[in-house]
Order: sequence, then structure tokens, then C-alpha cells
Amino acid sequence: MRGEAAAGIGFEIKCYNSKLHMQIRVGKRIIRRMNFILPALLPGLLLLGGCADRGDTPPKISAVPVVVAQAKRQAIPVELTAIGTGQAYKTVSVESQIAGIVKDVQYRPGQFVQRGNRLVTLDDRPFLASLAQAQANLARDTAQSQLDEAQVGRYKQLYDQGIVPREQYDQYLATASSAKATVAADEAAIQTAKIQLSYCSIYAPISGVTGAQLVYPGAAVKANDVPVLVVINEVSPIYVTFSVPQQYLGPIKGFMAHSRLPVQAIPRGDSRTESGSLTFVNNTVDPTTGTIQLMGTFANGDHRLWPGQFADVTLRLAEQQNALVVPSQTVQTGQDGDYVFVVQPDKTVKTENVKTGRTVNGLTEVLSGLTDGQTVVTDGQIRLATGTKVYFTNGL
Repeated sequence: MRGEAAAGIGFEIKCYNSKLHMQIRVGKRIIRRMNFILPALLPGLLLLGGCADRGDTPPKISAVPVVVAQAKRQAIPVELTAIGTGQAYKTVSVESQIAGIVKDVQYRPGQFVQRGNRLVTLDDRPFLASLAQAQANLARDTAQSQLDEAQVGRYKQLYDQGIVPREQYDQYLATASSAKATVAADEAAIQTAKIQLSYCSIYAPISGVTGAQLVYPGAAVKANDVPVLVVINEVSPIYVTFSVPQQYLGPIKGFMAHSRLPVQAIPRGDSRTESGSLTFVNNTVDPTTGTIQLMGTFANGDHRLWPGQFADVTLRLAEQQNALVVPSQTVQTGQDGDYVFVVQPDKTVKTENVKTGRTVNGLTEVLSGLTDGQTVVTDGQIRLATGTKVYFTNGL
């Protein structure tokens, strides 16, 4: 350090250091004004400038904490993933078989119903009257038929005795046969009236969940006409439809020929997996998208899958044996492609370029660049470079 004073100029302080060259010039007039703080200012300036030469030795860098894993060989599934949509196993639009007035509605919108549960009741009084009329006609025509049968018996004796001609006997015989036919028609009319009466009580044809309520008491309905009474969707079991690129059609058909292919679906907004099997491959490829539609069937006992709901679908085709895999977070992407940090025996790391394959269940297949048993870094890569010393935080 050197201090020099010059008339009219003041003095300058120069501090030379291998890392810092600091020069302070102080004017004469400024000194006069600051002479009361200069004794306190100079020690701080000297410390700030690092005038005491401490050398150029860099600070010692400690090891970087990382999480590691080992590359290993294991079987991984060969899978296809897609977005699927729930579809009702059966859909039935319940309609009235007769024209009538709605008397009562026994279902609630969105209710789960069992096959045979009563849904709607129509006013049955007109049909009870029709049944009573048909029964009365049967009684009348039965009596007439019995009379005609008795006449045939008498004229048969007279004809055998030669008292009446053949033509007269045949006339009574035809009349009796006509009366029998009338009785049969009346019996059929009674059965029709009973069937019409039974249509006044409308039951669920399948088990499922009802849709919105479409009719109310007092509404007039027609036979097999709108409005329908209710729509029922069977949701247990349920279908999930999804599409995959057409190039997978051949492998899918080949694997299906040997076994049922398992399908897993995770409804959107849920984390639990529903298991089913592939049951349908469409008979045509969609030319606009180049995809083939598939359908999986799921038991859906807890009704987590729903018609129209999106789900993440995974179709498992087979298992690939002896694949070399690492946790997916191990693989980093750089300018030269994918790479990983490999831990050396001296606890330093180096980068290795790798070629990767499929990613399944958090594991990435490594096609080249690694060998079985090598230790790789799975977490903490941001602080690493080739040659960095590391220590393990997960006990490996």
C-alpha cells in the first residue's frame, strides 16, 4: 500500500492484490470536508479491497447428495395406451304398449332398478271393462254353442231314423261348428284383454340406472310412440371403447388368438384401476384417422365407470422378458440426445449417452449405453457434471 499527498491534488490510495486492483483518489477539498470520517473509513476500505494477500487457493467443494438406483434386467409388459369412453352394456327405451293415461310413476331419475321392478302404472279401468265384456261374450256364445250341440244330437237321431233329410242335419251340424268357433274367438278376446290389462303395469326389462323422468301422472301416452317412459342403461357390466393406430391390428389379432387380452381403465378424476378384457375388434379401420376401434368389457361392480365418461385405457399384449430398465427420472435430455449420470467406483459421476425404448410403469427401457448393475443417479442431477463427487442419500 502507498499513500502520497500532493498540493492541490490531495492523495491517492492504491491497493494491489492478485485478485483485486482498487484505486481511490481523494481531492484536497473533499479531504477537508471528510477529515472527521476518514480515520474510520480507511480500515473498512482496506478490508473491502482485500489488501491483505491471502493467495488464490479455491475453497474446497464438498460431495453432492444424490439418489441413485441400479440398472437391472426384468420383464416389462408390452402395452398400448389410449383414451377410452364408457358405453352402456345395454340401453333400453321403455315405451307403452297401449294407449292410456299415466296413473303413477314408481321410479326416480337416476335410480338403480332391478329387472322386474315396476316403473309406471297406467289407468286400468278401460281395460278392466274390456275384459269384462269379453268374458260376457264368452258366456253368451258358450250357451249358444251348447244349444247347437244339443240340436245336432237330436237331428242326428232323426236323420238316422230317416225322418229328416240329410240337408237339414248338415245345417244344424254347421251351426254347431260355427258356435264352437265363436266360443274360441271369445276365449282369444279374453286373453287379449288380459294382455292389454297387464300392459297397464310397466316393469323394468333390464337391471340398470334410470335416466331423466320423461312422463308424469296424468300424461297421455300412445302405444309404441313418443314420449318414451324412461331410458335405462345397464352399467354393470359396462363397455369401454377406445381406438389404437391401425399398425397394431395384426399383433392384437395374433395375441387374441391365443388368450384373452387384459385391459385396464382408470376413470378421469380417479386413481383406482378397473380390470377387464378385450372383447371386440371392429370390422373396419376408420380411413379418416387410420385407427381401429376396440372395446373392453368390465364388471364395474362399484359403478366407477360410467357411460360417456373418459378413461385412461391400457391394453396389455404380452410381456417382454429380460429388458434392461432404469427409473424414468434417471434419463435426461441434452443436445446430443438422452443421457444418464453413471456413478464410478470412486464416487464421481460421468455422463453416458443412452438409447431408450418404451416407458412402462415408471421404468424406461435402455436399449444401449448401460449394462446390468450399473449405478445411476435418479435425483439431484441439476448440480452434477462429469467428475463431480457425490454421496448417496438412499443408502445404496
